[in-house]
This record gives sequence, structure tokens and C-alpha cells, in this order.
Amino acid sequence: MTSPHLDEEPAEHRRFARYLQALEAVAETDEVALVAAVLRDQDTTMADSAVGRHLDRRAPDLLTDAKFTAWAQTLTEVIADRDFLTLRLREWTLLRTIALGEPWTAEELTGATDWFQHMAAATQIVPSPEALRLLAERGRTRRVRNAASQQLRHRDQPI
Repeated sequence: MTSPHLDEEPAEHRRFARYLQALEAVAETDEVALVAAVLRDQDTTMADSAVGRHLDRRAPDLLTDAKFTAWAQTLTEVIADRDFLTLRLREWTLLRTIALGEPWTAEELTGATDWFQHMAAATQIVPSPEALRLLAERGRTRRVRNAASQQLRHRDQPI
């Protein structure tokens, strides 16, 4: 026998879903205020997760756009006290650096998180054969090394 209260979705799940919807629809001019509002939620883990998903949705759209730098700088101020979000935004910035062919170091790639290494190795975001070779040789996980090797093989095949 179950009571109606046990079958209800937890309040933080409903807030999380509402936050994701709001963040997906937010106008650029209101984005920072909404992110700040979400981060004031009493459930910091849920709030960080919602904002993290927002970063992961928004960053690829802006990655090679000139607006990325201002967007990242503004958000850095809002998320400054959230270690996970700060790291994620820093890693999106590193992906941008590589995607644009700007200077990066081997230590930045090999010292980055598994998430970053997988994103760099398994997606079309990173056009740098040098970065892919480094990840194929020194990626932290077998999954990263295999993905980078596969990307390199596909690039070497004639069209």
C-alpha cells in the first residue's frame, strides 16, 4: 500500500526540471541573473548540476564565436565560489583554445579531467592532430586513448 505522498516527485527534482527549462529559454541579457538565482537554491548539488548542464549546452554553441570570451568572463564571476562549475568553464575555455588553434600545453591536456579528455578525443571539437596524438598516447583512460586514436585514423583516411 502506498500513500499519495510517497509517489510524489521530490521538490528538488521539480525545481531542477524548471531550472533546466528556464536556462534553455533564457535570453542572453537575462542569463547571468538566472544562473545566479539558480545558484542561490538551498540544494547546492542540484543547483550546480543544473548550471553545469547549462554550461555544457551553451558552451558548444559559442565555442568558436567571438562572444565566448565575454560570456565566460561574466559567468566566471557568478560561479567563482563553485569549484566544479569553475573547472568545467575553464575546461570549455581550453577546448575553445584548441579548437581555434591557439597555444596550449601538453600539461593542460594530460592534467585535465576525464570529461575534458573524452570531449577532446571523441568529438569533432578538437581539430588539432597534435592534441589528438597526445591524448592517444597519454590520455588518462583507455576510452580516451582509443577515441583519440580513432579520430586520428578517420582524419588520415581519404574522402
